[in-house]
Amino acid sequence: MYDFYSDTKTKPTPEMRQVVLDCGVGDEQKDEDPTTTELCSRVASLLGKEAAVFLPSGTMCNEIAINVHTRPGDEVICE
Repeated sequence: MYDFYSDTKTKPTPEMRQVVLDCGVGDEQKDEDPTTTELCSRVASLLGKEAAVFLPSGTMCNEIAINVHTRPGDEVICE
């Protein structure tokens, strides 16, 4: 039985720990992290796009979306 109530309640299995130890790591902001690079490639492929960008939070996604669709001085009204 798995309890996903909180990430502090469950503990990783030995296999999970080994995967973390074995995975490649790098600075994703410099396009050096193989896991993030693979994720972006797969998402772009799934959506039929040339590229994708990894954004670590919904807040960051919303902020970028608003900045792309507005100019300085514009206002956004949210309900």
